[in-house]
Amino acid sequence: MKNNNWTKYPVLFSLYIAQSIPMSFFSTVIPVIMRQEKYSLESIGLLQLVKLPWIFKFLWAPLIDNNATSTRRLRRMIIFSELFYAVVILSIGLFDLQTDFRLIVMLMVVAFIASATQDIATDIFAILQLKPSERSLGNSMQSAGSFVGTLFGTGVLLIAYHYFGWTNLLVLLACFVVFAVMPLLVYRKPVERDTVTSERVRLSDIYRFFAEKRRHKRVLILLFYYSGIIGVLTMLKPYLVDLGYNVKNIGIMSGIFGTSVAVACSFAGGFIVRKIGRRLSMFLFLSLSFVAALWFLMLSYTTPSSVMIYAGIALLWGSYGLSTVAIYTTSMDVVRKGREGTDFTIQIVITHLSSLIIAVMSGKIADVTGYSGLFLIEAGVCVLTFFILIYSLPKEISNEDTETAAR
Repeated sequence: MKNNNWTKYPVLFSLYIAQSIPMSFFSTVIPVIMRQEKYSLESIGLLQLVKLPWIFKFLWAPLIDNNATSTRRLRRMIIFSELFYAVVILSIGLFDLQTDFRLIVMLMVVAFIASATQDIATDIFAILQLKPSERSLGNSMQSAGSFVGTLFGTGVLLIAYHYFGWTNLLVLLACFVVFAVMPLLVYRKPVERDTVTSERVRLSDIYRFFAEKRRHKRVLILLFYYSGIIGVLTMLKPYLVDLGYNVKNIGIMSGIFGTSVAVACSFAGGFIVRKIGRRLSMFLFLSLSFVAALWFLMLSYTTPSSVMIYAGIALLWGSYGLSTVAIYTTSMDVVRKGREGTDFTIQIVITHLSSLIIAVMSGKIADVTGYSGLFLIEAGVCVLTFFILIYSLPKEISNEDTETAAR
C-alpha cells in the first residue's frame, strides 16, 4: 500500500463515527433518561420512530447522486450535512426533555435526516475513493466506526450524562461531530466520478437496479445474511436478565465487551476478505453466525457460567462485525456508475428492514417457543442462508471477487 493511500482510511473512520455516536445516543440513551423522568413505556416505544429517516433515506439518495458530481461538491455536501447535524444537536440541548419533549423529538427527526444524508454522501465518497482491492479495508472502517459509535453512544455518554447534565452533554456531542469532520478538510485527494450518462438519477432507477439479470439473488442475500443472529442479538439482554444478571452487568457484557469484540472483528474482517476473497469470506462469516446460534441453543439447556456467556457474546458480536464488512464490501461491488449512492443505500436499507422484521418476530417466537426454540430457529435460518449463498454467490460475486486477483 502506498504511503499516500492510507490517509483515506482514518477519514472514513472519523466520518462514520461522527454519524453513529449521536444516533446511538438518541436511540438508546434517551429512552433510559426518559424512563428516569417517568415517561410512559408507550412514549419511549414511539421514540424509536425517529429512526425512520434511516429506513427511508433511499428516497432522497438519487438527489444526492445528482448533486455529487465533483470532488468539491461531494466534500461540501458531507461537511454541510455534518455541521447542520451538529447545530441541530446543539439546539436539542437548549430544551428541557420534560417540558419540550415534542419539540425535541421533531429536532431528533431532523438530526436523523441530516445524519442519513451525510451517510449517503460518505458512502459515495468511500466507493469513489476505494479501489476494488481496498474496499474490504475501507468497509472495515465503516463497520468499526459504527460499532465504536455504538460503544460510546450507548455506554460512555450515559455515564457522562450523570456528570455533565443534559445541556452540557449535548454541547460536547455537537463539538465532537464538528471535530470528526476535520480529517476530511485536510484530505485533498480528488475524486473522479464517472458520469456514464447525462440522464439524472430518479427513483425509478431503484427499480432498474433490481430489474437487472440475477439481481433477485442479491436481494436474497441481503434479506437473510444477518437473519441467523439478529434474533439472538435482540433477545440477548432479556435472556441475560432471566439468567439473573443485573443492568450494570448486562451493560458491561453486551454493551462494552460485545461491542468491543465487534469493533475488533470489523477491523480483522477487512484483512480476511482481502486475503481469501469475498465468496469464501461470506461462507466463513456465516459459519461463525451458525456456531453462535448453536452456542446459545446449548446454553439454553444448561445453567451457563459467566465464562460460557462471555464466549457466546464474543461469538455473537464477532460474527456480526465480520458479517457487516462482507455485506458492505459486496454491496459496493454491484453499484452502477453514477448511481453509487442510490444503489448502495437501497441495499443497506433492505438489510435494515429485514433485521427490523426479525427483531420484532423474535420476541413473539421466544414467547411461544422459549429461548431454546428461538435459538434453534435462528440456527435453522443460518442453514437456509448457506443454501442461498450456494445458489447466489457463484454468479453473483465470483466476478466481483477482485481483491485477491488485484494483489
